[in-house]
Amino acid sequence: MSQMPSKDEILEWISDHPTLTSKRDIAKAFGIRGAARIDLKRVLKELEDEGHLEKRKKTYRDPDRLPPVSVLQVSGQTPDGELLAKPLEWQGEGVEPVVLVIPRASDPAMGEGDRILARLTEVRGEAHHYEARLIRRIGTNPRKVLGVFRKGAEGGRILPIDKGDGKEWVVAADATGGARDGELVEAEQAGPAGRMGLPRARVLERLGDPSAPKAVSLIAIHQHGIPDEFPDEVIAEADTMKPAGLKGREDLRDLPLITIDPWDARDHDDAVWAHADDDPRNVGGHVIWVAIADVAHYVRPGSALDREARRRGNSSYFPDRVVPMLPDRLSGDLCSLHEGVPRACIAVRMQIDAHGAKIGHRFVRGLMRSAATLTYQQVQQAMDGAPDDKCAPLMEEVIRPLYTVHDALQEARRRRQPLDLDLPERKVVLSDAGKVLSVSFAERLEAHKLIEECMVMANVAAAETLIARKSALLFRVHEEPAPEKLETLRDVAEAAGLVLAKGQVLKTAHLNALLHAARDTDHSEVINMSTLRAMTQAYYAPQNFGHFGLALQAYAHFTSPIRRYSDLVVHRALISVHGWGDDGLSHEEEARLDVTAQHISETERRSMMAERDTNDRYLAAFLSERLGEEFSGRISGVAKFGVFVRLDETGADGLIPVRSLGREFFHFDRDAGTLMGSDTGLTIGLGQRVTVKLSEAAPVTGGIALELVSLEGETMPKGPRAARGKPPRRKLGVAKRKAASVKRKTERGRR
Repeated sequence: MSQMPSKDEILEWISDHPTLTSKRDIAKAFGIRGAARIDLKRVLKELEDEGHLEKRKKTYRDPDRLPPVSVLQVSGQTPDGELLAKPLEWQGEGVEPVVLVIPRASDPAMGEGDRILARLTEVRGEAHHYEARLIRRIGTNPRKVLGVFRKGAEGGRILPIDKGDGKEWVVAADATGGARDGELVEAEQAGPAGRMGLPRARVLERLGDPSAPKAVSLIAIHQHGIPDEFPDEVIAEADTMKPAGLKGREDLRDLPLITIDPWDARDHDDAVWAHADDDPRNVGGHVIWVAIADVAHYVRPGSALDREARRRGNSSYFPDRVVPMLPDRLSGDLCSLHEGVPRACIAVRMQIDAHGAKIGHRFVRGLMRSAATLTYQQVQQAMDGAPDDKCAPLMEEVIRPLYTVHDALQEARRRRQPLDLDLPERKVVLSDAGKVLSVSFAERLEAHKLIEECMVMANVAAAETLIARKSALLFRVHEEPAPEKLETLRDVAEAAGLVLAKGQVLKTAHLNALLHAARDTDHSEVINMSTLRAMTQAYYAPQNFGHFGLALQAYAHFTSPIRRYSDLVVHRALISVHGWGDDGLSHEEEARLDVTAQHISETERRSMMAERDTNDRYLAAFLSERLGEEFSGRISGVAKFGVFVRLDETGADGLIPVRSLGREFFHFDRDAGTLMGSDTGLTIGLGQRVTVKLSEAAPVTGGIALELVSLEGETMPKGPRAARGKPPRRKLGVAKRKAASVKRKTERGRR
C-alpha cells in the first residue's frame, strides 16, 4: 500500500485482528516499508495519546472493552421487546457499548432501572456489542429451598430435604414451573407467608427424580451442611463494592501477566510471568512474578463479608456447580483477574538462580491487567508446536520463558524430593441435563506442573516473609506419618517384593524410592494408594510444624484467597507487616487464630467429604446402566466384611461382600490384610488383579456392589456357599502356621 492508512482504518484493523497488533503486523497489513514506518509510528503514538489505543509492550489494544462479568442497568427495550442494558462501570473513552440481555425461562422478570450482575459475551455484526446472561439482580437475595414437590388441588407444596427445615412451602398454581408430583425442585421465596404461616415459593428449576444425577450435588450440599445461600447483608455489602484504583499501589499494568486455569474455571485468582534475570550477579537466573487477587481490599476484618467467608472457610467444587466462599460480585468479577481489566493484586517478585533455587523475593501491593486468560490445554498445545491465535503473539515474551523457568524449578524439585505420588484425578463430565456422559482420568500436563511449582514457591515466600517479620499467620501443616501406618505400608511393600527403608529418620526421598521402584509394575497403584493412606491429613495451624509431603520447613497458603479463608488471613498479615493500609490483620483476628485454624480445617474436610460423596453418586449413576457387565480391576482394600475393588475404566470403588466370595468360610487376617479360605487356602489380598461383575449401582447412596468372577486370571468356583460358622480348626491352624512362617521369613529378610 503506497498511501498511509487513516486512523479509522488502523483502528478497524486492530479491532478485527486482536492477535496481530504489533507495529510490524500493522505495517505488513498495509504494505508500509522503509521510511514510511516512521510515519506509522507517529500515527500510532497519536492514537495512543488520544486514548483510542493502549500500548502494552510491543502491541496495541482497544481499551474500550468490558470485563466478562459486569454490573449493568436495564435501560429499555428494543422495538421487538428485547431488554437492553448499559454498563455501570464503563472506563473507556469511546462510545458506550450496547448490551442485549438474553433471559432464560427461569430468570425473574426485569424492568427498566433494574441493576443486574451478568456474564457478557462480545458479539460482532450486530446492532449491540455484547450479549448478557443474568447471574442475579443486584440488591435481591430471595431465600431458596431444595425439596420434593407434592402436587395439590391449587398448586402444591414443597417438602424441604434439609432435616433441620420441617416447615413446608406453599406453591401457587401459576408458580409450579410444570413440576410433577414427587420431583426434586429448587425454589425461591415468592412472597410473605400465607395461610397457616407457611412461606410462599416459586419453582426455579425441576431436578426430576431425587435420585437423578442433577440432584446429586445439591443433596450432598444439604447433607453436609455446606452454606449455599448468602445472607442479605452480605449480598448488599458486596454490591456496594467498586473496583480498586491505583492509589497506594505499584503500577504493574505493563507486565504481561497471564492466567492459566482449567477450561471450566469459574474464577481466576493467580497470574504469572517470568523472564531472564538481568542482574549480573545472577548469571543464567530468572525472575518470576506471581500476582494474586487482592481480596483483602474488599473483604475487611469484622465485615459481613468477612464473617460469612470465615463461616464457609472455603469454596466447594462439584461437577455441575460451585458453592463459592464469596458472592459473585467478588468471586466472578472484582476479585477475578479477567483479561484486559485492571485488577487489584498482591504480587511477589522472586529471583531464582540457574538451578531453580530462590535467592530473593519481595512483595508489592499493585494494580495489574491480565494480558490473556488461557487454559492449561491451550498453553501445552502451544509449547507442543500448535499455538492458537491467542497464544501465538505470547510465545516468545511470555509462554516460552515460563517453560524455561519450569525446567529450573524441576531441577530444584528433584533436589528437594517432595512426595511423588501418581494418583490420577477422576473427571466427571456431565451433559447440560446433568446426565453423566463420561468418567475418565484427568490428563496431567507440564503446564499443570509449571503453575503448581510457581504457586508453591510463592507460598514459601509468604511464609518466610511473615516469619522474618515475626508476624502471626496460619501455616499449612503436614506432619510425618505415624509409626503404625508406616509399618502397614512396609508390610504391603514387602508383600509386593519391594522394600521400604527402616531404622532411620523417615524422609520423603525414602517413600519416593519405593514409589519409583513400583512404577510400571502391577503393584504401582496399590503402593501409591497405600502410601497415601499412610499420610496424615494436612491442616491449618498458627504454629509451624513443617510440611512433610512437600519437604518444606515452612509453608503457608497465599495463592487462592478467592476460595480459601486461610489465604485471606495470610494476605492481611502481609498488608500489616508492609504497612500497606488499615485492612491488615487485626488484633482480634490474631487472638483467635487457633480457633480459626481449627474451624477452616473442619470446613475443608467437610467440603472434601461432600465432593467425594457427589463423585461416588455420579459414578454409581453412570454405572447403573451397565448392570451385569464385567470389569477389570485391582483389589484396593480388604476388610472382615468384604473386598474393595478399584475398577480400571472409571476408578470407581466397589465392594465384593464376603458372603459372595465362595462356598467356604474366609478368615480375616488384620495384620496381613488378607482373607483366607478355610477349605482351599485361597488368599485374597491387596493389589491382586480381578475380573468382577457389576451386580448393583445405587445413585442415591453411591454404593457399588460387585461379584468376583476371577482372581489373578483364575476363575472362581460357582455355587451356594456352605453354612456360616467358624472354620474347621484344622484349616484355621494351617492358616495360622502359614502366616507365622511368612512372618519369620520376612523378619530374617529384614536383618
